[in-house]
Amino acid sequence: MDARDIIIRPVVTEKSMNQMADRKYTFIVNKNANKIQIKQAAEELFGVNVEKVYTMNYLGKLKRMGKNIGRTSSYKKAIIKLKPNSKGIEFFEGLQA
Repeated sequence: MDARDIIIRPVVTEKSMNQMADRKYTFIVNKNANKIQIKQAAEELFGVNVEKVYTMNYLGKLKRMGKNIGRTSSYKKAIIKLKPNSKGIEFFEGLQA
């Protein structure tokens, strides 16, 4: 898998912005990617040194439309913690308030 296929998009929420002070960045990643692949993809795409990767699997929520029941898409979220000597990820630098 290519690095751009592994890291899909960043998660921009109040909690994820607060975690940036601890050098933790949050992304939606490919459901089939493991921690080693996520670490290598982040190092390749952003040129940073990754210390640790935390992953969480989310099951889609049940939604109803009349009598029909369906689910939203399931996804995998990864929190990437950078080493203290690593530079930050430029994409997130302009988002801090």
